[in-house]
Amino acid sequence: MTGAYRAGMELLAAALVAAIVFVSGAWGALALWYHGSRLALGAYLIAVVACIAAIVLFGHAWPLVAWGLVLLSLLGWWWRIAPSNDRDWADDVARTLTGRIDGDMAQLSHVRDFRWTSEDTYQVRWTNPSYDLSRLQHADAIVSYWGLRSIAHAMVSFAFDDGRHLVFSVEIRKKRGQAFSAIGGFFKQYEMILIAATEPDIIGVRTNMRMEDTYLLPLNAHADTLRSLFVAYVDAANRLAARPEWYNTITSNCTTLVYRMARRLNPGLPMDIRLLATGYLPEYLRDAGAVDAPDGVEKLRQRSAISERARAAGLDGDFSAAIRTPVG
Repeated sequence: MTGAYRAGMELLAAALVAAIVFVSGAWGALALWYHGSRLALGAYLIAVVACIAAIVLFGHAWPLVAWGLVLLSLLGWWWRIAPSNDRDWADDVARTLTGRIDGDMAQLSHVRDFRWTSEDTYQVRWTNPSYDLSRLQHADAIVSYWGLRSIAHAMVSFAFDDGRHLVFSVEIRKKRGQAFSAIGGFFKQYEMILIAATEPDIIGVRTNMRMEDTYLLPLNAHADTLRSLFVAYVDAANRLAARPEWYNTITSNCTTLVYRMARRLNPGLPMDIRLLATGYLPEYLRDAGAVDAPDGVEKLRQRSAISERARAAGLDGDFSAAIRTPVG
């Protein structure tokens, strides 16, 4: 092995180690930043710079060991940050859904039924309704866009033959006054909550107050599948009430939880990048056979667009019927 070759390999190894330190260091810096540990962040950044400088000047062996100790200390701190159900929550996520299934009857506690007058003003109302699961008729997927076409929020609405609809939605649980950050969603900034709500509340606030672009997609599902999915939502809500979890922008969000529950019903349901790029959920549902789109997804989107219908109807009256009736 020539001296030039050896020097080149050592340089490559040093560059690789420096890259590992930089990437892991950037993650740690963001974690400390989002958790407000400014003094610890300063000391941590000094350690990152010192390790990278030592790798460049003296080689990669002992600086890597030193960095490993720093990183282990950081990971120990990170793992001790535990989610909680006991914080000063924003009003719309203040209560935790729970439920009890007794035969065909589902008794739920803390179902949201807010009356929104603007995006930030509302009449607070929580109810404790019961539902007869033998009267489940169908379910719809709701996909709501607020910005990029590749990103959307997904919900599932269950319809009963008495005219009632109940929507389940996995959302971030914000503390009072806290703003949403997609990057913060990677760093234990928000707990995850499962909301059950009426359609005028949880759909209406998106279509009529936030002016989101929202679609309602009828799902192909047999009665036993509908019941199993409803029960899976209730079970998930009870688990979160007993053992809170962190929301994660990629691994634990509005679609990944639904996917995990749906896999219990259909183990062959494929994992797909569109479960992360949720704006393409209609295409995923079409390809999985969960929705009918004989004339293509664009026609499906046109038929299922409900924002215009919701705004024309307002949030009073029979909102659920209005969003299912084409305008004009």
